[in-house]
Amino acid sequence: MQIILANPRGFCAGVDRAIEIVEQALNVFGAPIYVRHEVVHNTFVVNDLKQKGAIFVEELDEIPEDATVIFSAHGVSQVVQQEAKRRKFKVFDATCPLVTKVHLEVARHGKAGDEVILIGHAGHPEVEGTMGQYGPEYDGKIHLIETENDVEKLNINKNSQLAYVTQTTLSVDDTISIISALKKRYPQIQGPKKDDICYATQNRQDAIKKLATESEIILVVGSPNSSNSNRLKELAERNDTPSYLIDSVDDLDKSWFKNITSVGISAGASAPEILVKDVVNQLVEWFGATLSEDSGPREQIVFQLPKELRNN
Repeated sequence: MQIILANPRGFCAGVDRAIEIVEQALNVFGAPIYVRHEVVHNTFVVNDLKQKGAIFVEELDEIPEDATVIFSAHGVSQVVQQEAKRRKFKVFDATCPLVTKVHLEVARHGKAGDEVILIGHAGHPEVEGTMGQYGPEYDGKIHLIETENDVEKLNINKNSQLAYVTQTTLSVDDTISIISALKKRYPQIQGPKKDDICYATQNRQDAIKKLATESEIILVVGSPNSSNSNRLKELAERNDTPSYLIDSVDDLDKSWFKNITSVGISAGASAPEILVKDVVNQLVEWFGATLSEDSGPREQIVFQLPKELRNN
């Protein structure tokens, strides 16, 4: 058996920054540190931070007074930001800067009175945070759509000023068809100057497409609630390669590999490399597998920590 590792894979700059914010806050201020929502969608990472003293909550009313609070990489609504300010929490915002870019686009269009269409998955924390950037004081409305079919269901005056944004972790292929349908129905619609799909999402999807041509099956290391990990699995399957999303080595099933001679492995942007190594080691132990790695772009983007957490 040959194992082929996708490149790039695993942690992106936004995830690195979010995790480091929690770790540095624990170092500087001590436990407990309260984190609203999972800081990134990965079971291993969340459990590791819990052991170090982070307490994860869903809502701010679960947090005592005078606490230090961190917003997750997925971002939060203006209502949550205002509530944290009202309660005078010490807040560190771990929102990925690429998500913040989308937030600023929504707020700018809202202030201008434009209607905004968000392409994303209902219920995802990033989508909830982005929807929450369109304040009730704005004259228009923000609409969420998930599929090309949803475009026909929109009830928007064709004379309205209209703009669209997208969830950063979607499949590029999916958004292309939806955006095309939007432009066909609303020729005047404005899009972002630069695609909202983040560079890491794009790079990992490109790597999966290459991997699908080289492998009989693909393993994507990532948690079930990780949007970008699910998109990688779906993309492999759309390229006619069976794919499994696994949270850790414990999810492996030996029967998957019957008569398989080539296995591709990638990891979502919130999955640490140690989990990939565990999977590789298990396949080597089971099948005496050999290892190779695809070439790919070198990611050199680094997002700075908040000033108060630097150099500590």
